[in-house]
Amino acid sequence: MRHPLARCLSALAAAVLLLPVSACGLGEEAGLVIYSGRNEGLIKPLIEDLEDAVGTKVEVRYGGSAELAAQLLEEGDKTEAGLFLSQDAGALGALSKEGRLDKLPQTALDKVAPQYRSSASDWVGLSGRVRVLGYNPGKVSDVPDSVFELVKPEWKGQVGYAPTNASFQAFVTGMRVLKGEDATRQWLQGLKANDAKPYDNNVNLLNAVDSGEVSIGLLNHYYWYEKVDEVGADKVTAKLHFLPGGDPGALVNVAGAGMLKGTDQKAAALKAVDFLLSEKAQKYFADETKEYPLASGVTSTVPDLPPLDSLKVPEIDLGRLESLEETLKMLREAGMV
Repeated sequence: MRHPLARCLSALAAAVLLLPVSACGLGEEAGLVIYSGRNEGLIKPLIEDLEDAVGTKVEVRYGGSAELAAQLLEEGDKTEAGLFLSQDAGALGALSKEGRLDKLPQTALDKVAPQYRSSASDWVGLSGRVRVLGYNPGKVSDVPDSVFELVKPEWKGQVGYAPTNASFQAFVTGMRVLKGEDATRQWLQGLKANDAKPYDNNVNLLNAVDSGEVSIGLLNHYYWYEKVDEVGADKVTAKLHFLPGGDPGALVNVAGAGMLKGTDQKAAALKAVDFLLSEKAQKYFADETKEYPLASGVTSTVPDLPPLDSLKVPEIDLGRLESLEETLKMLREAGMV
């Protein structure tokens, strides 16, 4: 019987089989095969340095994190992958739950704070991103301190969100874990009834906040910092509000890495994890996407980015973000996707 996650994403997972791989494709020449849910444009510049660190040829298959997780569940012990790079903790949690990831050495795990790695010791976070409220200061004088306030009448028609975005769906999953099914369902229904405006991606959502099309947007922090880096702070009207008090809207999700159980590429995979936690790779992630580096001793140099340990984020086992199927069902029931 096929696993439920694989059934849920069967069409997308099948499409992954057609995705291109780097160099000559998957084959016996590779000393390490990586399935990467991180964007090719982001990861590819690191591959040459990663190959040097690993000391062998590295080949990469790219796709969405959830789709690749479903594919790895389909492939089971027959997978050619030795390492999985995921855009979010949920996909890693799905593989961990099904026993498809091997434990990582404590030396690697100890480089990252416990809340940003697997409680089962089989995956580790590489970079972090924080959910925030983007707001237009010309339209908002008193920014809400909780996403639960956004369903109140005074915010009718003023809130934007990106319901098909994986980070929004991970945030909703986090709310389900933190606040329960009923509270999350009621919040989604309230957001919909309050005429919140859907956008197809976070870039368009941030632009809508910036222009005043909506007053507030549910975003990841780095979209604002990337826009400021691209056009200059004086050209960006929107501001960010980092939510206090452990609100679900302040979720920190991570991109991370897990080694596939039973792989004959273990030595290479472990060297790759060590490289991805190195100062060089961590600074690359921080500089390229404005995410938070997670390895101890590495700090972000992004101007005006609050230190990660200064934020009041919710306490959550990120591995529990794996229940995407239930979140998608809830979003469909609310008429959001």
